[in-house]
Order: sequence, then structure tokens, then C-alpha cells
Amino acid sequence: MSDTVKFPYFYRTVPSELHLCAGIVKLLKHFGWTWVGVIACSDENSMRAVQILREGIEQSGGCIEFIETFRQSSSLMLQNIANIYNTIITSSIKVIILYCNKYHTKLVRNTRIWEAPGKVWITTAERLFALPSYSVERNNTLAFTVGKKNIPSFHKFVREVNPALFSSDSLTEAWWKDLCNNRCPKSIQRSCSSDETSNYVSHCDIAILGSTYNIYNAVYSLAHALQDMITSSSENTTLWSGERESALDFAPWKLHHYLKNLHFKSVLGEEFFFDENGDLAIGYDIISTVYLPDGTRSHEIVGSYNPHASSGNGFTLNEKAIVLEDLFSQAPPHSGCSPGCNPGFWKLTRKGTSICCYDCIPCSEGEVSNQTDMDTCIACPEDQWTNQKRDTCIPKVITFLSYEEPLGIILTFIIIFFFLITAVILGIFIYYQDTPIVKANNRHLSYILLISLMLCFLCSLIFIGRPEKMTCILRQIVFGITFSISLSSVLAKTITVVMAFHAIKPGNKLRKWMGSRFSNSIVLFCSLLQALLCLIWLCTAPPFPYLNMRSETGTILIECNEGSIVAFYCVLGYLGFLAGISFIIAFLARNLPDSFNEAKYITFSMLVFCSVWVSFIPTYLSTKGKYMVAVEIFAILASSAGLLGCIFLPKCYIILLSPERNSRKVLSKNWND
Repeated sequence: MSDTVKFPYFYRTVPSELHLCAGIVKLLKHFGWTWVGVIACSDENSMRAVQILREGIEQSGGCIEFIETFRQSSSLMLQNIANIYNTIITSSIKVIILYCNKYHTKLVRNTRIWEAPGKVWITTAERLFALPSYSVERNNTLAFTVGKKNIPSFHKFVREVNPALFSSDSLTEAWWKDLCNNRCPKSIQRSCSSDETSNYVSHCDIAILGSTYNIYNAVYSLAHALQDMITSSSENTTLWSGERESALDFAPWKLHHYLKNLHFKSVLGEEFFFDENGDLAIGYDIISTVYLPDGTRSHEIVGSYNPHASSGNGFTLNEKAIVLEDLFSQAPPHSGCSPGCNPGFWKLTRKGTSICCYDCIPCSEGEVSNQTDMDTCIACPEDQWTNQKRDTCIPKVITFLSYEEPLGIILTFIIIFFFLITAVILGIFIYYQDTPIVKANNRHLSYILLISLMLCFLCSLIFIGRPEKMTCILRQIVFGITFSISLSSVLAKTITVVMAFHAIKPGNKLRKWMGSRFSNSIVLFCSLLQALLCLIWLCTAPPFPYLNMRSETGTILIECNEGSIVAFYCVLGYLGFLAGISFIIAFLARNLPDSFNEAKYITFSMLVFCSVWVSFIPTYLSTKGKYMVAVEIFAILASSAGLLGCIFLPKCYIILLSPERNSRKVLSKNWND
């Protein structure tokens, strides 16, 4: 009948199935009921409504587990009751939608289907709530009924009007007698003689039903349309079939124009109009049954649905007013194929089942779900990480090798220890500077080497602490230059040893190169080359602090980015070149006839140095986070300690513990042989 092409003059004064089904879907969505069952008649209206319900429930993310229908014949219906009851009992659903006319709703109510425990019924039959107020049944029901209001003066009219004014038949007489019963609402209870009083109250609630209010609105809608037509008759006489006909003598189809454009406000302040489908713009009340301690029941309006209201305001529900036994004592019952997925989990649909049947899978690292029943997890921003429950993103922990943590404290003590040891050795060499063993191999080079080693140890401190722009630049630059000075000094010492051996031969011209000026020139030249490389590095792509958000899980690592990885490895490569040249020269001169062969100790020191830095590169590349910095500090300390130990500790042993060997005669013994 809603087809405006086939039935252009049809006007509906009750909400259509489309609006009713939309209200049911909103109710299901409000409580999160995604897994429901449907019981309906097999008539055309019910089947159409079931189809609308299915589409609406599926669009809102829900599913229907079963749809049970029965024929309109009561005998056939009763035969199917057992099957429907078994389906309900064996089902996991908690919510059942009963959609059929008032007659079949009454039949279902009198079967054991209605007694299925632990179920919430959603029905559309208003007459279900017009039955006697005394009842022993206790079920959980929410019903959509036509919205109603108290019609002005209607209750007084029902109480005081003389029934003799109306046509008489058995149903009408029974209706008036029912209103004489003292169990009828006092607002419509009539004063009748004893012979008029009925023992039943099956009709007394009809006077206060929503359908009564609908009839009232329909009559007034027609009255307003007639009034509009009559008012306009003076301006448009073509509406009438004759010039002198009465106001009620007109062609009925001509009323269509005024009904279509009808818009008026009732005495209760409600606006009425017909929409484009010819439906009156009215809504529904949602009713819940409340059972009182004395056995009576009360029907309370707990919500409403108006499809014609502005967006977001059409559906209201007061959960506190709902009393559903054993189900709403703490919270609304859950009705789903699977338990709801809590925050921190996402839904994975089971293969071969409905989309409402799923497993709850924990979110992966770096992803969260902050609502229940989320289809997917949400990735956290790059600077945040998941908490333990994975239901919210929290800021990542900022980390770097600091002085406060155990590793930083240990490295700091080691650095200070080696610095002090080097300072002590420098003091010993200065104190015993005139002894043969100190003078034997250019004591000025020894001073330069010891001071550069002290700076090498101290430069390790720059690697500890929060990386800043200046510290990132100083780390690699100071490290590269100080180490180049140390290795240049070792190279100069090695060349000096070789030249000293050859210079003692008669007529050798190398004697004039034996001065400290030549060795100092080697140190200066080699160090300036390294300084030039560092300057080019600074001018092209200098190191800078960098927030590494992917190095370690759940942390933001503040580290120094080399800027130019090529320049970084050029600096390291140059140091390796100096160490390699020193090692080769010292290795070739290791067998020189000297009781204290300096070349032999330099060979060992370069072997330690090269071993440390060759193993450093793969270790450095395979380490992550602040441990990369620790590895570089360890390489600096180990290589510096190797130079210090192999070159200077044997001399300190002779100076302090074996002074008899610290003489020119002993040191030149093998040379004279």
C-alpha cells in the first residue's frame, strides 16, 4: 500500500513496517545485540518486515541465527510450536524478535515458547499490553507501540457519556460493562449499576491504547484537510461539482491535494503532516513491563523512536527504567555468537560461519584497539607504543647511554682509571726523563703519545650522555684527530727505531735525520691530513642528533647520525692506514739486535690495535641502540689501552722495578756485539 504509483490516494495513519523495523534495529544496536532470532507469521506483511529487519541488522553489523515462521492457521501453528521451542532452547541467542499480528501474538503468548528462560522478547503487538493487569507469567519483554498521549477530555467523556447514544451490539455492550470494573484505570472507570458490572477487564485498556490516539489524529487530520478545502472554495470554485452544492458535496479525489499538503499543530502541541509516501509523521513508544510485589504489573514507557525527528534525536532510551528479571540486574545481557572482544583484541571471523561468529585475537606490537569488538587494530603513531593491555598508545621511552645507568657508570670509571694510569706513566717519564731508557727512543715522541692517549681516553666521555648537536660533532672529530696523533706518534717512533739502527753504521747519511724535528714533522703531517678529512666531513654532512624510533621496541633512541657514512669510514680507514704502516715497519724491524727492542713492542701494540678495530666494524653494525655507542667506547678504550700497555708498561717495569737495566751499557750491549 506504500506504492504511491499503484495507490496514489492511500494515507497511512500508523507507522509503516519500514519505520518499525528501523526502530528495532536501533534498539538492538543500542544494547550491542548482534546475535538474534526472529519468529514471524508467514503472511505478506510479516515476511516483508522480516526482509527489512534482516537487511537493517546486517547493515549494522549484526546477524540473525534463525528465522522461524508459522502459518496463519492456528492448528498448523500449534503443530510447529515444538520445533520452534527446540530451536530457541538449543540456540545461544538471548534476544528474540516476535513480528506478527495481535491475534498470533496472543497465540504465541499462550504456548511454552513464551516461557523459554533467559530470553528477551522484542514485539510489536500493542494488544499484548492491554491484557489483564493480574498475571502469573513473568517474561522479559520490550514492545514497540504507537506513540500515545492523553487525549484532552477523552477520559471524562468515556466516564460520563450515555452509552444509549451509540448503536448497540454485544461487543459494544461488553465494552461499556468492562469499564465499570473497579480494576480498570480510575481515569476511565465508570459508575454503573451492579447488573452492568462485568467480571472481565479485557477491554478496559483499549481506551488508553496508542491506536486510540491514532484514530483521534486521523480524524483531526481529515477535519483539517476539509477545513483547508472549504476555506479555499471561495477562491477556487472548480473544486465543487456544482455551484450551489453544500460544503460536503464534493468529488472525493479533490481532497487529495489538501491531505498531501496537510500540516497542522494539535492541541497537545504536536505537529502532524504526511510525508512523501503518504505516512503520518508519528513515532513509537518503547514499553517495558514492571512486575510489582503484589503480583500486578505496570507498563512503563522506557523510550521512544520517531523516524521523522532530526538526525540523532529520533531514538531515546532510559535503561534505568527497564526491569528485566535476572538479566538487567547488573548490565544488559550479551547477545552475540561470540563473547565480545575487549579492548586490546580484534575480531577474526571463523571460516565458514557468519560474520558474527569470530575469535578474539590480541593486537600485534605497536597496534591497539580502544573499543570493544573492533574489526582491526589501529597502529600507534611513530612516537608512541602500546601499553601492556594494548588498548591505548603511550609515549615511547626516550633512551640513550647516560651517566646514571649502570653501563654508563662502569664505562665512566674505566675511562677515568685509564686516564689516571696514563697520567701517572707520563709523570714517571717526566721524572725519569734523563735516564737512558726514556732518552733511547725520542722522549718528546713519548710525551706526545702519552698526552694523545690521555685525550683518547677522555674523548670517550663525549660518547656518554644525551646527544646534542655539538656533542655529536665533537664525538667523531675529537676521536679521529686524537687517534691520528697517537698513531702518527707510533709511526714516528717506529721510523726512528729503524733509522737509529742504520745510522750507527759508519758513513751512513741518515744520522742527520735523527733529530726530533723530523719525527715531529711526521706527527704533524699525518695529523693534519686527518684534520683535513674531518673538516671536509663537517662542511659536507656533519653528524647530528637523530631520534631513532625503530631501533628498539617501545623506545625512542637518541643517537648521533654520522651524517655522511662515507666520511665516517674514511676517517676510520685513515686510522687503519696509519696503524697498518706502523705495524708493517715495526714487524720488519722486530729482529733488530737490541736488548730492548722498541720495534718488537710496537709490533705487539699495533697487532692489538688492528685486532680491536677489525672486530669493531662487524660488531658495531650488528648492535642496536645505545649498545652501539658502548661498543665504540669499548673499541676506543681497548685500542688505547693496547698502545699504552705494550709500549710503556715494559719501560715502567725497568724504570721502577729493574733500575740496573736502565743504563746505556745494557741498552747498547747487543748493538756493540
